[in-house]
Parts: sequence; structure tokens; C-alpha cells
Amino acid sequence: MGHPRSRAKSQPFEVAALVTTPICGFLLLVLDVQAPSVQLSMPEPVQLGWEVALIVVGVGGLLGILWPGRLSTSLGIELASVLVLGTIIGMYAVAVTGSQGLVAASLISAVPLGAFWRAALIAVDLRCLAYGHQCATHRRVVGGVT
Repeated sequence: MGHPRSRAKSQPFEVAALVTTPICGFLLLVLDVQAPSVQLSMPEPVQLGWEVALIVVGVGGLLGILWPGRLSTSLGIELASVLVLGTIIGMYAVAVTGSQGLVAASLISAVPLGAFWRAALIAVDLRCLAYGHQCATHRRVVGGVT
């Protein structure tokens, strides 16, 4: 089984997003500030859920990457986190669209695309593990290069 640190080194953008996400969620909760476009596009309970989800998904994703147990469990936790990450950041990208937010939305849209791409890679890795390590991908997973 690959060492968690080597798995984290192979996905620096994912790790950076997962570290930043709970910080952003925490700051949004504590400072109680929102972009006007978010306030207009999301009802207050959805905003609160979105802020809490930022914290949970970041902590959960990092937990999945650093999971000391079975690789399949680690990948499953990471998969769930990147799927939710892609969804909640996609929500934000939709919220900031408009003539003034077009540039920001196009840049922010890269995060969900990367998260869903990573989710697809994890799904392939999990499939290989389920089929008894018969895939070439398994060498990548065990070698710590997912």
C-alpha cells in the first residue's frame, strides 16, 4: 500500500484546494460576509450549508488522503470529498456568473472540473482494487502515485 505522504505529494493542487476550503468556510462563518451575488442566488439556509460543507469537505478530503488504514477506504473518503468539493465550488461559480463575475466564474470553474477529473481517476483506482489488482492502474496506486 502506498504511503499517505507520497499520495499527497502526487496531487498538490487537490491538497492545496482541500487545505484552503475549510479555511474559507471558517472565515465565511466567523466573519459573516458573503459576496452580493451569493446572497442573491442562495437562500440563507443554503449559504449556511454551503459554508459548513466547505469545512467538512476540506477536512474529510485531507483525512482521506492521510488515512492510515486500507487504501480502498482512503480512496473512498477522498472520492466522496472531491465529488462534494466539485459540487459546492460549482455552486459558487454559478453564483458569481454575470457580466462582472464572468472572469472569476471561469477561473473558479477550473476547481470543479479538476475535482470531477480526480473523482474519475479515483473511481478507476477503486475498480482496479475491487477486481483483485489486475489493472495497470493498481501499480500506480500501490506505488503511491494516484
